[in-house]
Amino acid sequence: MNIRSIGAAIAPAALLSICAALSHAQAPRLLTAVPPTAEAEKVTTQYLDPQRGATAEALVKGALESNPGIRAARLEIDKARARLAGAHLRPNPFFEFEQDSAWLAGDGSDSITSLGVSLPIEVFGQRSARIGAARLAVEASEAAVKEQELALAAEVLSVYSETLGALQELQSADESLDLDLDTTRFVQIRVNEGETPPLDLNLLRVEVTRHRSRRSLAEGRLRSLLSRLKLLCGIPHNEPLRLAEDLSAASLPELPADPEAAVAIGIRERPDILLARLSAEAAEAGLRLARAESRPDVRAYAKYRSGSSTYDAPSAPFSQTDRSIAVGLTFELPFFDRGQREIGEAEVVIRQASLLLEYREQTARAEIAAAFEEYLAASRAVSELESSAVPGSEVNIETIRRVYEIGEVRVTDLISERRRLVETKRELAEALSRRYRAHARIITAMGNRRMLSNGD
Repeated sequence: MNIRSIGAAIAPAALLSICAALSHAQAPRLLTAVPPTAEAEKVTTQYLDPQRGATAEALVKGALESNPGIRAARLEIDKARARLAGAHLRPNPFFEFEQDSAWLAGDGSDSITSLGVSLPIEVFGQRSARIGAARLAVEASEAAVKEQELALAAEVLSVYSETLGALQELQSADESLDLDLDTTRFVQIRVNEGETPPLDLNLLRVEVTRHRSRRSLAEGRLRSLLSRLKLLCGIPHNEPLRLAEDLSAASLPELPADPEAAVAIGIRERPDILLARLSAEAAEAGLRLARAESRPDVRAYAKYRSGSSTYDAPSAPFSQTDRSIAVGLTFELPFFDRGQREIGEAEVVIRQASLLLEYREQTARAEIAAAFEEYLAASRAVSELESSAVPGSEVNIETIRRVYEIGEVRVTDLISERRRLVETKRELAEALSRRYRAHARIITAMGNRRMLSNGD
């Protein structure tokens, strides 16, 4: 037998001896007590309260009531209403006073006093055109505020859905951590009894550390999203915020049966489309007002004149007093300025408003269709994960665990299946979050007024 064959025969035995020595050397460190499950305290109850927690509707309502930008925008409605009230007022009359005296020029004592009143007369539909334009301006201001409110509601719902996803991930991390700690206690007993190598316990403890780290990241993300929600909804930063629902129970207004029905609702109710439509009507009203104001101005007037004159007669000077009343009309002569600039601008504004309305309708169709596609895809993913993938992985873990207990598989097989379950639950949480976000996008893309606390 040569040296190489002797070495090949001795190597396995030597390797086994070395591994046994290392195992015995590390055993005291590996067999230290593993923290019990109670130390993996769940804190999801700090963020979830089905009875007194905040719902999506309550958060949206709080955001609409507290947001300074929305409150400032609502003042634009008051300004428009004030302009409408002013549009109903009729023009003020003019009072004229004139004193013509020869005495002031040093030429006798003749004088004429003239008192007059003139009143602008609104003809050619000027008053009705002005009132109509002001009324449309009020409706446009209201639609603009609704558009800002819906945008804020969409932002709140987006952050809220991310928060629900982070809460779901934290709950999943808690479940995985508890499961690993339970398995670790079982393996530790087997190691103490000498039925399992200490390496299995060490591998499981590494998994416990990984899950604790993952849980810390999930909780940090949840806290960050809750802070964003507080900022959006006007909740003080030091005040706790608990949610009333998780992703599995989160609800929103019911969706229409198909995208076409949703598009029809969106075309009818979306504030941005309503604003574009009102802008087009306001542009038409502006053109009518420009044409009415380009007509001649008409004023009715009345004047009272009283004059005294002194005459030198051969016998003696005498005075004479004259009185008269004059009434009439004055007309502006629109030879040069006939409102060409205002009329030209109004015609351009009409074309702009028409193009904007068309663009807004196309945008609504595209947004609703895209959100519906994402919602249907996420719903299919949720259905498959909930009905097959997650239950199947849980059954696999239970089977592998029982087989491991009788020593037929390695602990690495159990760890691998645990990781697969964790990834599957993470995918389920993401799918649930995507479905909720898509649902919220459809609701806001439709301009659903039920999401607005002060909606119609």
